[in-house]
Amino acid sequence: MTSSPHTQTTRTGARPTTARDWIPDQPGAWMMALSPALAGMIVGGPNLTTLWLLVAWTLCYCVQFTASRWLTSRFARRYLPPAATYAAALVVVGLPFLIMHPTVLWWAPLYAVLAALSFAAAWLRRERTLWGNAVAVVAACSMAMVVASFGSRAASAAHPALVNGGPPAAVTFLLVQFGSVLFVKTMIRERGKRAYLLASWGWHAALLAVAAVLWAVLGFGRPFVMPLILCVWLLARAVALPLIARRRRLKPIVAGVVEIVSSLLAFAAVVMTF
Repeated sequence: MTSSPHTQTTRTGARPTTARDWIPDQPGAWMMALSPALAGMIVGGPNLTTLWLLVAWTLCYCVQFTASRWLTSRFARRYLPPAATYAAALVVVGLPFLIMHPTVLWWAPLYAVLAALSFAAAWLRRERTLWGNAVAVVAACSMAMVVASFGSRAASAAHPALVNGGPPAAVTFLLVQFGSVLFVKTMIRERGKRAYLLASWGWHAALLAVAAVLWAVLGFGRPFVMPLILCVWLLARAVALPLIARRRRLKPIVAGVVEIVSSLLAFAAVVMTF
């Protein structure tokens, strides 16, 4: 009896490429990856160069997502077309930017290390570990400084990489997003593990304490009101939702929606403060 094409496909393990293989399917991940770069564009002074860089970074994210799946699957054919297409698009968009703005190479060593670590995590299938998540967080949050360094306000800065709110924006996003990593683990992969729960609570309590001190030291001024409100929200959700999840099972989408709200609040805090 002759096997059907469907049976042959199942036996060989070669599945066709689908739309889900092309587009990262987690809105929360999109927010975490792109919001620091968008904030950097705003605090550094938006212009066509920063918009161009934002497009290039979006393609970088798509390359990382698809190439990581290709590596994790040990080079499954279905993941190669998206990875190759996004890589080609990145060359088309990024190479002219590099030629016109060679100073972007100042950031090359950092991102070369981060890319190597990210793809190593994918190959080892360790992307969901704390160190794998930390690599993604550092890469995304550093883009606040990278994009700001090409903003319209960079010309008046002593060093473009330190323009205006670029560094504090990057640090703020980094602290918030790593806290998000801890929180999500308490809700999904590490649900019920006390060590992660205490780490998440301790991290967010420390963030709130720092925000409160800065607000007090600066004379209870308006600039740090939004970071303070943000940190209150972050600690509240880090404490409340895992406790609720002990009594009733919450779907992963709940944590995802909450983190979209957290990312929006972090974005607003950065833009309004720096």
